[in-house]
Amino acid sequence: MEILENFAVFEGCDGSGTTTQLDILENFFKQKTSTLPPLYKTFEPTDGFIGKLIRSALRMETPMKAETIALLFAADRNEHLYGAAGIAERCARGELVISDRYVPSSLVYQGLSCGDELPGSLNIGFPGPELLIYLDIDIETAQKRMESRKIKEIYENLAFQVQVRERYSKILPLFAQQGVRVEIIDASPPPHEVSGEIWRVLQKMPIFKR
Repeated sequence: MEILENFAVFEGCDGSGTTTQLDILENFFKQKTSTLPPLYKTFEPTDGFIGKLIRSALRMETPMKAETIALLFAADRNEHLYGAAGIAERCARGELVISDRYVPSSLVYQGLSCGDELPGSLNIGFPGPELLIYLDIDIETAQKRMESRKIKEIYENLAFQVQVRERYSKILPLFAQQGVRVEIIDASPPPHEVSGEIWRVLQKMPIFKR
């Protein structure tokens, strides 16, 4: 697997806090602009045309087969990586790029939805991140965190999320074996404690030593 330097990814089950933690990190970088590398915060599905179509399907607004969603995720990711001002371009010019979800999410979620073969073949050519941070949390706690969400998505149910967590435990070692630095962080403490642990592992990336 090719490893994309300066690229980090947050992963976790729904309710683990990936979006919250990336927002906290972005605010921290804004306060330290003179001493830290430039940060580009991003996410998948993206806010592009394909990404918006995926979100419509996840919210059950646009009915789609699981295989179609897997195909759309791969197309969205290709643009995310290689489109103008995309991840690859930004990493090459020395920016630190951190994405809320990436290939592991497809292998977990779409793997559970339509089987391993399709998402596996669609994502085999994408580069791995230099760092993968997995926010681990028990599913019951994660479900409580999501109770206030006004819009529910197709994967946000207890039975499916139990499988998601089990699936991540099998997927993460495969990325580690292929050269990705995988860090597992307990996401159950208060957000500020979790963010401290994230910063501890993040600043070990070579981009902070240049």
